[in-house]
Amino acid sequence: MNSNVMPSIVQMESDVLRKLVAEVRETVATDFKMAQASRTTRFGVVDLWNIQRKMKSASRLSKRTI
Repeated sequence: MNSNVMPSIVQMESDVLRKLVAEVRETVATDFKMAQASRTTRFGVVDLWNIQRKMKSASRLSKRTI
């Protein structure tokens, strides 16, 4: 197994390092309201059955064309 690894220590100038770690001040929108969902969606047995049924019909179509 070949394990050529680049060194993890990176050399950079102090000015560049200072710019990278400079503090960024951001404001957070506190007055924003998310719209409430009227109905929570759930994944049920019927959904799983439909997915499996669709997969079976799709595989049948691909077998016919070959």
